[in-house]
Amino acid sequence: MSSITLDNISKQYGGAPPAVDRVSFTVEVGTFTVLLGPSGCGKSTTLRMIAGLDEPTSGRIHIGERDVTELAPAQRRIAMVFQSYALFPHLSVKENILFGLRVRKEPRSDYASRLQQVSELLGLEKLLDRKPSQLSGGQQQRVALGRAVISKAPVCLMDEPLSNLDAQLRHEMRREIRALQQSLGITMVYVTHDQTEAMSMADRVVLLNGGRIEQNDTPDTLYAQPATEFSARFIGTPPMNLLKLDARTGGIQGREDAGPLSGIAPGAAKVGLRPEHISIHDNGGFPATVVNVEYFGADSIVICKVGANSGIAVRAAGHLRANTGTSIRLHWKNTNQHFFDASGKTLTRAPLTLTS
Repeated sequence: MSSITLDNISKQYGGAPPAVDRVSFTVEVGTFTVLLGPSGCGKSTTLRMIAGLDEPTSGRIHIGERDVTELAPAQRRIAMVFQSYALFPHLSVKENILFGLRVRKEPRSDYASRLQQVSELLGLEKLLDRKPSQLSGGQQQRVALGRAVISKAPVCLMDEPLSNLDAQLRHEMRREIRALQQSLGITMVYVTHDQTEAMSMADRVVLLNGGRIEQNDTPDTLYAQPATEFSARFIGTPPMNLLKLDARTGGIQGREDAGPLSGIAPGAAKVGLRPEHISIHDNGGFPATVVNVEYFGADSIVICKVGANSGIAVRAAGHLRANTGTSIRLHWKNTNQHFFDASGKTLTRAPLTLTS
C-alpha cells in the first residue's frame, strides 16, 4: 500500500483567487482520510490533482516514494469512484467490473478469481448477469466500488460517492465502504460536504475553507478541540453555539449585571458551547428565553435567547414542552467552554472551576 503526500499544492484558474491555496498534508498508509468542507472550498479540486485529472499550479504530489505530479492518471496506480457511478448501460455487472482489467490488458487467467473475490466481498454474486438499469442505487454503487477494488490499486479516491442515495442507503453504504477499506487495507481519500460521513468514517479529517486547510485532525479532536470558529460551527449537529462576550466585563453580551465568565481566556471575544453541554434547570445559572422547540423523538432541541445572543441551541432529553417566551435557566461546566478571539481562532482557557 502507499501513502499520499501533498507539499504546498496550489491551483489557480486565470486571475481568480486560488481554488486551492498552499495545501500540505499526508495520508498515512492504509488509512481513511476525508476531505471535508462546504461547496467551493477546494476539496474536489484537491482530489482531482491527486488523481492527475487536474495539474497543480505549484507544489508537488507524492504517492508512496514516487513524485507523481506530472504523471498521467493511468501511471499513478490509483482507483477512483465518482459521484456519478459511470456504469456502461449495455454491459452486465460482470463486464462493468472487469472493464478496467480488460482495458489494461491484465492476464485473463486472473479474471475469474478476482471477480469471485470482489463479488463475494460486495454481495454481488447473484447480480453479475444483470444490467445497471435492473439495479437499485445501492447496488449500482457496489458495482462502481467493485470496479475500483478489482484493480488492486493501493490508493482509492472517492468524490462524494453517496450523494445520489437516500438517507437510509447512505447510512448502509457508509458502513460498507469503511468495512471494505479496513478489510483490504487500502489508502483511501474521500471527499464529502457531509460532516456525518466524515465523522463516522474517517481516521483523519482535513477540513477545508476557502481553498486552505482550516484544521487537520482526528474526528474526536476536531469535535472536542476546534481550532477556529469555522471548525466549531461546521462540525456538530446542531453546531456549536457561539455567544458574544462583553469586551469590558468579560461576561455574556447583553447581560450588564453579569460578571466575567469563570475560566475565561484572556482576549476572548466569544465563548463556544456544544448544545449537549448545556442543561436546563429551575434555579441559578444563566437566564434565557425560549424561542422555539424542535422535537426529534429521543431528544428536543430548544432554541433560545441569552442576553444579546439569539439562536442558542440546547439539547434536552425526551420531549421538552415549552412555549415561546418561557423563561428558563441554563447551566454548563467551565470545562466545556471554548474561547475564541476576535479573529476566530481558539484561545487557551484560564485555570478551570465549575460554573455555579
